[in-house]
Amino acid sequence: MVPVGDKSSTGSSSAAYNAAGADNPKERLKECCRKLVAFMCTQVGVGGLVVGYAVVGAFCFIQIEGQSGDAQHHAVELLRHNCSVNVWNATNTYNVLYRDNWTRQVTDALTHFQVNLALIVKKGYDGRTTEETWSFSAALMFSLSIFTMNGYGNVVPKTMLGKAATVVYAVFGIPLYVLYFRNMGKVLAQSFRWLYTWVYQCSMEDKAGGDLYNQQLPQKSRVIVPSTACLWVLAAYVATGTVTFVTLEDWSYLDSTFFCVTSLCKIGIENFVPVGSITDAVADHPMKLVIKFVYLLLGMGIIAMCFDLMREDVQVRVRNLKMDIGLCFEDIRLRAVAVYRRRNSFD
Repeated sequence: MVPVGDKSSTGSSSAAYNAAGADNPKERLKECCRKLVAFMCTQVGVGGLVVGYAVVGAFCFIQIEGQSGDAQHHAVELLRHNCSVNVWNATNTYNVLYRDNWTRQVTDALTHFQVNLALIVKKGYDGRTTEETWSFSAALMFSLSIFTMNGYGNVVPKTMLGKAATVVYAVFGIPLYVLYFRNMGKVLAQSFRWLYTWVYQCSMEDKAGGDLYNQQLPQKSRVIVPSTACLWVLAAYVATGTVTFVTLEDWSYLDSTFFCVTSLCKIGIENFVPVGSITDAVADHPMKLVIKFVYLLLGMGIIAMCFDLMREDVQVRVRNLKMDIGLCFEDIRLRAVAVYRRRNSFD
């Protein structure tokens, strides 16, 4: 018999089990999947997954919308060519001897051109080709606006496959963004709370006189971040974005502030997106694109952080208000009882 407490036997059995698991491809695959899921649940994993989801979505929309070609652009070119041909034929046929007939023919040709061009514009034609419309920067901002629920409306899919892909992309992207929003908010809230507590304690030490204050201050006291501090953080972030977009996009300060506020508040104003002008949208610098993308994505996390901190501040204020109201009613009750007893003693 082998003793129960024999370490050599247990060690050899565990080593044999680990060796058997290492030789089994199925067990290795399960272990890798478990590690991958555990990593994706962390903040780094969720952030990387959001960035990868946006980049993959941008390439997918470029491929889907790029295959549709420039049907509207070709239709406008054909319409313009037909109008020019009709005007030239009228000029060549009637010349200056039949002025009324020439005027009528040219007017009909121009009217036909205007009516058909208006119909094409109503379908979404804006004068740009597919390459100009669906540049990588524009596609990336479109992907970001879908799962962050901004919905700028500057770039929209025109094909049936692109619209269906947008629906599927939003269905899977919005829950991923909600997970990122909550995790990022908690991480930034903890970091900012620690920083605010450290600054607060240092300022109180300077006011109270160093060691004497350290002896009186509770070691595990929790400092609540006030809502005004969160508002100052938001104001500083909007100011940083204003200066950034003034430099990158050549916007005015008012337009940059307008874009930052509407984007962080998830309003998403149409035809106002940081993707550069039409001429340089295709050749947008990669570093500029990274700055724009990081600013918008990090801004959503800061909004979540401020929401978490301000909710805690409001809860504390409501709790204190409830206690004050209770004390006030208790004081009124005691005063009423005292007055009642005094009147009874007089009687």
